[in-house]
Amino acid sequence: MHVQFAELPVFDQERAKAFYTGRLGCRVVTDAPMGDDGWRWIELGFQGAATSLHFVRRADETPSPEPVMVLVDEDVAGTVEALREQGVEIVSEPQEAFYQPGLTVAEFRDSEGNRMVVSSSK
Repeated sequence: MHVQFAELPVFDQERAKAFYTGRLGCRVVTDAPMGDDGWRWIELGFQGAATSLHFVRRADETPSPEPVMVLVDEDVAGTVEALREQGVEIVSEPQEAFYQPGLTVAEFRDSEGNRMVVSSSK
């Protein structure tokens, strides 16, 4: 058993798709019309992951106050630096997680204002 997709709230699908494919290296799994209003069924996949991201409609562009997703990468500092070089807003620098010694975490915002965590594995 595995999770097919995780829902990610977005206001602008095209902007979000460009962010995740261009800055985080996702591939397009599905991009198909989903109704008369122009909204599309978009799923994006990370390299080596079985779970996709699926964009769900967010009512406005208000940034998320809390993190909405945790992405795992062994080089947290390198990932943060690469995101910074691409103009991505870094919310918190790499640091040891207060809730789990030995775990490195940092936070950034995606194109839609979602607060995201990048974490080392255990």
